[in-house]
Amino acid sequence: MPKKQMRKIIPDPSALRDSWVGNLLGDILKDPYLFHLNRRSVSLGVMVGLFWAFTPIPFQMLPAAITAWIIRANLPLSVALVWISNPVTVPPLLLIAYGIGSWILDTPVLPPETGITMDWVKSQLIDVWKPLLLGCLLMSVVSAAAGYLIMRFWWIAQVRQSWKDRLLKRADRSRE
Repeated sequence: MPKKQMRKIIPDPSALRDSWVGNLLGDILKDPYLFHLNRRSVSLGVMVGLFWAFTPIPFQMLPAAITAWIIRANLPLSVALVWISNPVTVPPLLLIAYGIGSWILDTPVLPPETGITMDWVKSQLIDVWKPLLLGCLLMSVVSAAAGYLIMRFWWIAQVRQSWKDRLLKRADRSRE
């Protein structure tokens, strides 16, 4: 069942409320919908986390948490999925986003002559920002929609399998 699998990876709400996070956020964490493990909240949590993961802004966890709070999505999942874009994965993700944006806008990809340096980024920022932001936005929207749909279908498949297993167990017990 999906709930059992999710409970293994999501922190306990009471532990969060008792930590420094709970002291910082106060009554916001008392909303039980932020920690529900059902098809709706988990799917929305995945959607929120994936959307903000590919958004090129600092401190992505904060807008992910605010969005999860507003739409009552699963808060821990939303915040955790933001870490898909971490200091190790950001450079390749930004290069992919830039490539996608350049392809859509039909602009040439500006390869550096000596490698990517901060000086190159500063000098090319005027030419790079439009394709980069478009690519990031597209990656955010597509990954959020795909994550939402995949989670919904996975959850439904898990519940159906659980029901089938229960029916088989009942049938086996009635044969005995």
